[in-house]
Amino acid sequence: MPVPVPRQRAIPAVECGQAPAASPDSGPSKEQAAPGTHPADNPTTRRENTTDAHDRPAGRRGSTIPTNLTLLLIEDDPAGSPLVPDLIDQTGKPIRVRTARNLTEAERLLTDDVHCILLDLALSAPAPVRPNADTDGDGGGDGHDELAVLRHVLELAPRHAVLALTSSSDAERGAEAVAVGAQDYLFRDELDGRLLSRAIRYAVERKRSDSAERRLAEGRLRAQENRRLERGLLPTPLLAGSSLRFAARYRPGRSRALLGGDFYDVVRTPDGTVHAMIGDVCGHGPDEAALGVELRIAWRALTLAGLCGDELLGTLQQVLEHERADDEIFATLCAVDISPDGRRAGLCLAGHPSPLVAAPGRPARLLPYDNNGPALGLLPGARWPRMQVDLGAEWSLMLYTDGLIEGHVGGGRERLGQDGMVEMVRRQLAAGLQGEQLLRATVNEVRELNGGELADDVAVVLLDRTAEAARSR
Repeated sequence: MPVPVPRQRAIPAVECGQAPAASPDSGPSKEQAAPGTHPADNPTTRRENTTDAHDRPAGRRGSTIPTNLTLLLIEDDPAGSPLVPDLIDQTGKPIRVRTARNLTEAERLLTDDVHCILLDLALSAPAPVRPNADTDGDGGGDGHDELAVLRHVLELAPRHAVLALTSSSDAERGAEAVAVGAQDYLFRDELDGRLLSRAIRYAVERKRSDSAERRLAEGRLRAQENRRLERGLLPTPLLAGSSLRFAARYRPGRSRALLGGDFYDVVRTPDGTVHAMIGDVCGHGPDEAALGVELRIAWRALTLAGLCGDELLGTLQQVLEHERADDEIFATLCAVDISPDGRRAGLCLAGHPSPLVAAPGRPARLLPYDNNGPALGLLPGARWPRMQVDLGAEWSLMLYTDGLIEGHVGGGRERLGQDGMVEMVRRQLAAGLQGEQLLRATVNEVRELNGGELADDVAVVLLDRTAEAARSR
């Protein structure tokens, strides 16, 4: 009894466009012509039955004629008449044809090297697809679905091109087959080799194009959903009733992302205090971005609940320790609480760069950072002292992440640093820039000095108390 030779499952040929070549050790294939046969009698383009496809005798060797395309013909022809003529592809190579007489055989022959299916719509369906087909408008009023066999094949082979075969007197049925999902339809009584070869190539290319277009549309939809999700995760400041002006700039280090490991927020509590925060989770992947969102939401909830200073940061560290994916992950943070009169502020630093403050008649400078505590997640039981600073009647306070100061200057290894950033902001303030314009100019100049996009996330928050706000007090 012949030993079945298993087919190797590989990358679907319908997607890659190349059928795997037959191995000479696996026995002769249908592409091998017997010595002395005429090319017109070459069995390459004759139909393969189930036994030929799966039970090839082993041990014979011969030359293999390579093929580019493989066609699976599904038709019920008890007489075994050759429905499909000899087929040649565009390169002059024969197109391999397999034949299945029912859907059970077709499922066995539908291997990954099949590129196209030619389905005779006259083939009987195995069973009614839906008992109540007359309720969905696909079939006739008696519940019979004339395209049930096509629907079954489309479900069986969703990645393969399908050609529907019908009679010339039933063109409407062929058009309905295309509407259901076939790539094209052909008339049985007008079939010839040239027409069928061209139809196969067209169907394969159309299926490949449709699949690529569908994947592209799905990718665009996922990208839009991701953008909406990330945009929704950026904070909306809660400053109702405050005279302070707010501006922010955010640039993630990840390519094509809207959200990175940097995070910020600003809220005003019922007592009139304005709380501002900016932080940075080490790393800039999606996991770090998600952790940054969790810390920001936790900070807002704790702040609105009345916590501040060391108590708030200690609770945030607990959140970080429970939510981080790795014990090595930490986060830096700067928290500022501005008194209701706007003239004083409390400052807590957890391994984070100190904010910059500027006022009329005084050059921009960094707030004190001598009592900078450790980053969140580094030391269990750590403490973060709260420093009291005087802001004055009119001022601008800028909070930022280290992505703003760690960019390079020119082509060398020198970095901008805090001193370089302070000098830059002084020049821009002297030029009259304020608010959004100041932040935009700052980030753009940092990028220009770096010679291109920054490798790290960048977040900058600016709070301004103007002379008008000071007089209103």
